[in-house]
Amino acid sequence: MTGVDVQPHPGYPGPFVLADAAEGLPFADGSFDLAYCNSVIEHVPVARRAAFAAELRRVARGWYVQTPARSFPIEPHSLLPGAHWLPGPLRRVYWRLGAGGDWRGVSLLSRRELERLFGPAERERFGPFTKSWVCAKLE
Repeated sequence: MTGVDVQPHPGYPGPFVLADAAEGLPFADGSFDLAYCNSVIEHVPVARRAAFAAELRRVARGWYVQTPARSFPIEPHSLLPGAHWLPGPLRRVYWRLGAGGDWRGVSLLSRRELERLFGPAERERFGPFTKSWVCAKLE
């Protein structure tokens, strides 16, 4: 299992590549059976998501991409109700009450946005709510 991130992870237990997938990865087409991307795409800047997705699809024959649903009432990074629905200035203030992290680095996707990048999405549910979306192409 090869790890890839824009931040170093010295304790990673296998091969690790410091790279930005939106700028290209140092792998040949179809190098991997599966690209596993769990709660990552919402941290990729909106303008770079298409390039990020294209690179994942290029280097892997299959993929599993999961992201929190924008429609879920609890923002999963801050753990605050409705934080992701607020405009920037209000979100910045409200976010301080939550679990932490930088609010500017998170932009949740709708189902349609995710499907444009990776194909049909399935929902993960929490009671009657859609908690997250998953796109999978498994070969």
